[in-house]
Amino acid sequence: MMMRRVFTAAAALALPIALAGAPSVAASTGTSAHSASGVQVVHHLTNQKNLVSQGPDDVCNYTKSRPSLHQGSSGRAVRQAQCYLNQAIGAGLDEDGVFGQLTRSATNEFQQCAGIVVDGLIGAQTWSFLSFWANSPDAPFC
Repeated sequence: MMMRRVFTAAAALALPIALAGAPSVAASTGTSAHSASGVQVVHHLTNQKNLVSQGPDDVCNYTKSRPSLHQGSSGRAVRQAQCYLNQAIGAGLDEDGVFGQLTRSATNEFQQCAGIVVDGLIGAQTWSFLSFWANSPDAPFC
C-alpha cells in the first residue's frame, strides 16, 4: 500500500521557518542539519564571527542624532545633514551647522531627486534616504 503525503499550510511554513531560524548547532560546526520537514540544510560557515554582518562606516560623523530640522535649526545634526547632502548629491554646502536658505534649497533638490515629499524639512523619511544615499558607494546621485 502506497502512502500519500498531505501538503498542509503547516508543512508549507515549516521549510521557510526552518531555514530562517536561528543557527543550529550544526551551523556553528559547519556541518549539515535536517530541518523539521526532513529537508537537508547545508551550512558553510568558516568563522562564527561571520554570523553578524556590519554595515559600512558612516561617511559623516558629526552625530547619530536625527531630530527634525528646518530652516533656522542649528547644531551638530545640521552639520550631519549638510555632510549627507554633500555626499548624496554633491550639494557643495559649508558644513557649518546652520540650516539656512542654501541648506533648504539643497534639501528640496535632494527630496525631488529621491522622489520623496519635497518640503525642505529634514524629518524621519529624509534622514533615512539621506543616510542611505550618502553612504552608497555610487554617491553622489542626481
